[in-house]
Amino acid sequence: MSKNFNQDSLKDIKRRREEWEKGTLKQALDRFKITKSPNEFYTPFDIADFDFADKVGFPGEYPFTAGAYASSVPGSGPVTGGYHIGGGGGLVRAGRYSGYGTAEDTRDYYTREIARGRKGGPNVAFDLPTQVGLDSDDPQAKGEVGRTGVAFDTLADFEVLYEPFKGDTDLDKIASNWTINAPTIVILAAYVALAEQRGLDLTKLKGTLQNDILKEYIARGTYIFPPKPSLRLFRDCLVYCNEKLPSLNPISISGYHMREAGASRVQALAFTLSNAISYVQVGVDAGLDVDSFIGRFTFNTLGGSMEVLKEICARRASRRMWAKIVKEKFHAKNQKSWTLREAGGFITGAWNCTTQRPMNNLTRAVIGGFSGALAGYIPSAEPPYDEPLGLGWSIEAQQLAEDAAKILHYEAKLTEVQDPLAGSYYFEATTDQIEKEAWELINKVEAMGGSVGAIDNGFMQRALAESAHEYQKKLEKGEEIVVGVNAFNGPQEIEVLPNRAIPYPYDAGKRAKAEEIQVAKLNGIRKKRDNRLVKKTLQAVEEAAADEKVNILPATIEAVKAYASIGEICNVLRKTLGEYSAFGSI
Repeated sequence: MSKNFNQDSLKDIKRRREEWEKGTLKQALDRFKITKSPNEFYTPFDIADFDFADKVGFPGEYPFTAGAYASSVPGSGPVTGGYHIGGGGGLVRAGRYSGYGTAEDTRDYYTREIARGRKGGPNVAFDLPTQVGLDSDDPQAKGEVGRTGVAFDTLADFEVLYEPFKGDTDLDKIASNWTINAPTIVILAAYVALAEQRGLDLTKLKGTLQNDILKEYIARGTYIFPPKPSLRLFRDCLVYCNEKLPSLNPISISGYHMREAGASRVQALAFTLSNAISYVQVGVDAGLDVDSFIGRFTFNTLGGSMEVLKEICARRASRRMWAKIVKEKFHAKNQKSWTLREAGGFITGAWNCTTQRPMNNLTRAVIGGFSGALAGYIPSAEPPYDEPLGLGWSIEAQQLAEDAAKILHYEAKLTEVQDPLAGSYYFEATTDQIEKEAWELINKVEAMGGSVGAIDNGFMQRALAESAHEYQKKLEKGEEIVVGVNAFNGPQEIEVLPNRAIPYPYDAGKRAKAEEIQVAKLNGIRKKRDNRLVKKTLQAVEEAAADEKVNILPATIEAVKAYASIGEICNVLRKTLGEYSAFGSI
């Protein structure tokens, strides 16, 4: 029984609604010659069982619906160069997602950005060959080196990449993020090797590995090894970080990529949490106390859409569901372990951006930032409006996005009240409905043996494909409207573009030459290094990989120190762990 509405009141509301539907509403529908209203209206009857303490609670307390934290960090907010991750107030954060060409090209980019006042460590984007464990001179890498991110072959690339970060911004004073999944073990090894080379205390290193391999099979496709061996690699990174790198986040679990690949709101929420359950189970099976590691798990947003009212509800549901999972399924005792730590604010998603009339993307991002603040996050008007026009963003677009977020935060003061929509009949009812549908999908995945089982039988992949197909059909039929794309695109509409006064941050000429320069650099390293030591360390990696009980990371660190390449290390792992394709293991 509801603790907010008595039964007599609910009966009266139900009676009056029926009268309204048969009277005032029907008259309006008859006037417009329609049978169903395009608008919805909610009443206390829609949340008849609402219990504030059970469903909402207080910010920073179970069930965390009202917010992950009791209070924002004083002085924190959108910062210059912060991307969708808030900073300030003493928070140590990585900066804007970036990287292109060679390590030298990206180093120079970082140097320029620091001179422009950008703060935070690198948030590194890697090129596709790196993401799938290929060296830059691999025939399969031809034409892709340095294109979608920076090329990484050996420790020498990290030595160059991190040259701007020394002294007051050395590795132990900044945070780095790495968008890397299948070969995460190599990237982590390189960062550890670089820190040791500089004589730094590993326990002070901060940052976040994406390391979310399961979503690669479901959405992105940059996998190398089959799911089960990949989870073994995740285990090795997790165990090592838990022991040696306690301030580093071993994973950033991503619903964003699934949403971009076509997942519905409920699918993105359910599959993200299903994957998270799998990762937690890996840690538990490794013998770790759940409270010792789960507090370092982060979530890289659930993605979003322009239906922001429902997206706010999904965010509220996600916090409540994760708290229940961690507390009730894994029996974590520390309340901090129950917190869903989401990396940054609410974004409507890059998939909502259009190449047609791209300045409209700024409006879309501002709507997302506004909604994000109402959902409990530091507002971020990301991505910049020119997201769909090519790799990287213009300085002008970045400026507009960052200013918009700052206006929402500092001028509109949207973050002064936490969970301001709590108690709304619509928001509470919709939060409950989204949660209900997500639990049903999670239970279906669990019945298949968890995410690995649902990946192996293709369930998750098919679900996304079907959802994307349904949306595309609606778009083509005009059932979904996108301004400037399938509607409001007549000859009277005009294209509005801003003047650009600052050179594009990614040098197209350097990017075009990156492959040739990177391959020559790699060949030079192979000639200079101690190849007998490389062979010995690679053999040690192979031996470690062959024994399920052995952690592969220490051997990988030694191989990286010997300047073994990412391709050489991953090829050794391919021999032992196997390879995966969209058709299954090879």
